[in-house]
Amino acid sequence: MTAIKHALQRDIFTPNDERLLSIVNVCKAGKKKRNCFLCATVTTERPVQVNVVKVKKSDKGDFYKRQTAWALRELAVVDAKDAIKENPEFDLHFDKVYKWVASSTAEKNTFISCIWKLNQRYLRKKIDFINVSSQLLEESVPSGENQNVAGGDEEVVDEYQELNAREEQDIEIMMEGCEYAISNAEAFADKLSRELQVLDGANIQSIMASEKQVNILMKLLDEALKEVDQIEVKLSSYEEMLQSVKEQMDQISESNHLIHLSNTNNLKLLSEIEFLVNHMDLAKGHIKALQEGDLSSSRGIEACTNAADALLQCMNVALQPGHDMLHAVKQQQQRFSDLREQFARRLASHLNNVFVQQGHDQSSTLAQHSVELTLPNHHPFHRDLLRYAKLMEWLKNTDYGKYEGLTKNYMDYLSRLYEREIKDFFEVAKIKMTGATKEGKKFATLPRKESAVKQETESLHGSSGKLTGSTSSLNKLSVQSSGNRRSQSSSLLDMGNMSTSDLDVADRTKFDKIFEQVLSELEPLCLSEQDFISKFFKLQQHLSLPGTAVGDAEEMDGGTLSRSHNAGGPQSMSSENHMIRQMMIKIFRCIEPELNNLIALGDKIDSFNSLYMLVKMSHHVWTAQNVDPTSFLSTTLGNVLVTVKRNFDKCISNQIKQMEDVKISKKSKVGILPFVAEFEEFAALAESIFKNAERRGDLDKAYLKLIRGVFTNVEKVANESQKTPRDVVMMENFHHIFATLSRLKISCLEAEKKEAKQKYTDHLQSYVIYSLGQPLEKLNHFFEGVEARVAQGVREEEVSYQLAFNKQELRKVIKEYPGKEVKKGLDNLYKKVDKHLCEEENLLQVVWHSMQDEFIRQYKHFEGLIARCYPGSGITMEFTIQDILDYFSSIAQSH
Repeated sequence: MTAIKHALQRDIFTPNDERLLSIVNVCKAGKKKRNCFLCATVTTERPVQVNVVKVKKSDKGDFYKRQTAWALRELAVVDAKDAIKENPEFDLHFDKVYKWVASSTAEKNTFISCIWKLNQRYLRKKIDFINVSSQLLEESVPSGENQNVAGGDEEVVDEYQELNAREEQDIEIMMEGCEYAISNAEAFADKLSRELQVLDGANIQSIMASEKQVNILMKLLDEALKEVDQIEVKLSSYEEMLQSVKEQMDQISESNHLIHLSNTNNLKLLSEIEFLVNHMDLAKGHIKALQEGDLSSSRGIEACTNAADALLQCMNVALQPGHDMLHAVKQQQQRFSDLREQFARRLASHLNNVFVQQGHDQSSTLAQHSVELTLPNHHPFHRDLLRYAKLMEWLKNTDYGKYEGLTKNYMDYLSRLYEREIKDFFEVAKIKMTGATKEGKKFATLPRKESAVKQETESLHGSSGKLTGSTSSLNKLSVQSSGNRRSQSSSLLDMGNMSTSDLDVADRTKFDKIFEQVLSELEPLCLSEQDFISKFFKLQQHLSLPGTAVGDAEEMDGGTLSRSHNAGGPQSMSSENHMIRQMMIKIFRCIEPELNNLIALGDKIDSFNSLYMLVKMSHHVWTAQNVDPTSFLSTTLGNVLVTVKRNFDKCISNQIKQMEDVKISKKSKVGILPFVAEFEEFAALAESIFKNAERRGDLDKAYLKLIRGVFTNVEKVANESQKTPRDVVMMENFHHIFATLSRLKISCLEAEKKEAKQKYTDHLQSYVIYSLGQPLEKLNHFFEGVEARVAQGVREEEVSYQLAFNKQELRKVIKEYPGKEVKKGLDNLYKKVDKHLCEEENLLQVVWHSMQDEFIRQYKHFEGLIARCYPGSGITMEFTIQDILDYFSSIAQSH
């Protein structure tokens, strides 16, 4: 470091007339380690300028260059970071804060000490040194007060100082007087020693000459001591005099302290009294309102509400410890309790009277709603009662017993009122439903026996239009003779027509509207009542996420259902939410049974009504769950939806059972089976009902069950059929099923549609091959023998040399089948096919065309064998392909 210091002095500071006093090796804190030097310098000329200079090594070489300089007077703060622990970091506050890290703590301390000395010596402005050890600063204080600042710079600041120009001149003069000083140093030293002895002697003589002056000084000191003794005596007397004054002042101070303490206590007492008066004083107007306020008028209710709130604030004031022991406080609290009890009793009595009066007023409006399918509006009653909502909240917070009593009374009165209204409402709905069909009205007037006969007659002739239900008995359907088979089949077709008649559609549409009206009336009734209960009784509703209500908790797999009456939200539901639900259950306890009875009636009238009910109920459950999944309405409709779904599944099961029970006549052709036509009706009706429905999945499952049942039972009936060939039954019915599915475009039955088409095609081909058989029987046997010989290894061109299959034998066989005989055989075949097929499906021409193709295929096969096995023989069939086409065309036209 010394070598660097001398180098910097020589290269940088001496050319600028500056002297380097201290140096420290530093780098910037927190950045990449790039070392530089901070130097403390002073100028050699007067006035002295003190600077802090930043020097760093040049990037192009090993020399140093001056980078930045700050005047010491610009330095505001020196922060050493830690005055106790060794820390090489320090900050210098110039125009901004410069953070440095020294190479060692010792260099940092030396540099800071030098800065402190220069500040003490040259600057009037004092720099703040923070986090600097006091010991470091004390060591830097000069020992002599009258030290010559100008001459002692070098000793204080640094051990090494260069000679200035004057010092160099004096030394040169002295050495000129002793020319031998350089050549003979010992002689020069002896001379200097002798001169020093001379100076010491002169100093001693001077001291001895000043002895007289010393004696005079000692005399003056003795006189001064005497004066001091006199002053001390006077001070002692003054102290004795002041002692009594001190005692009096102490008494006055103690008295002032007591006065101050008394004032403080009085202020505290006044503050406590003001607190009690301000917070436990109830205005006379409030007291009068609580005792005599009118609870019937809006103004009186508002006054009572304000008074009740003020009373509650007075009773709930937070008293300080000890306040409750004051007699006045106890007396006021007892007064408040009496007021609260009196007003609570008066409020509960008034509200009970309001509940009773509501029951009487609402009962008078039931008559006008008994004819219309509407429920009475409770909004005016709710509006009047909501004026008491704040008072109910006050009663809940102050007297929960009376609050519970009012809640119970409200549920009792309103449950009876709603029960009357809802039962009357459902009676009107049932009357409208049972009067919706003419048949229902006739049944009501017929004796029981006549009704049973009529029911059986309708089941035979198809007026009910259903596979299931109380008026459907297709399982009893049986055709007894071939003579009446066609009329019975026509009757079955009429069944499909009648079931989709305008009358039947109108009845079902009317039922759908009535059921929708019932649900639409119940939904706002329940929601408005639940909202009123929440607001009036101050019960906060806690909504849970959609999808957690009972409707979504159902498990529907394989036609089985399970439901939980406790569903509707998490088990940790709040007590207030639970209380709302319990109140709604108590008030509307008749809704679920009445809905179930209505559903049972609709299902009894027409089992297909379960489709309408499933769609409507699903939609309302979905809507209720979106509003509040845990509400009473959502839970109740979810439970009823389970019943509707069961009825729907029962309807599907009954249809499948009736498919299995269908019997056919053994003496007449089958045609389109009744349950196939009924499936078409069911699918068309279901598609119109379930369009845009939320529970499409239920219908898709029913479709799959029904179509599998139809497929199975079509095959069953086909196998049992004796009059109609099995292939005809399968072909006609699967063609009808394929046409139905193609028309309705039911996405979940795409696979079944393809299967029906495949079955229809397969059985069409099977029937054609079976019916057509071998129209040229002998020719068939002949060529079968030819193919057998070829299969045994005989070459095709050598077959004609076989005795049994020579050309002469072939000509004989061909002559047995002239064109006239072929046409006669085809005409008989057409009549046979016509007897097998039914008119409804109109497949005769399709089958006849397929037979034509098959006949031509056999003809071409025979022609090919003749050409290969009897080449050049000139043998041909006695009729051509054109003749075959003419035969088939003329036969079809003639019939």
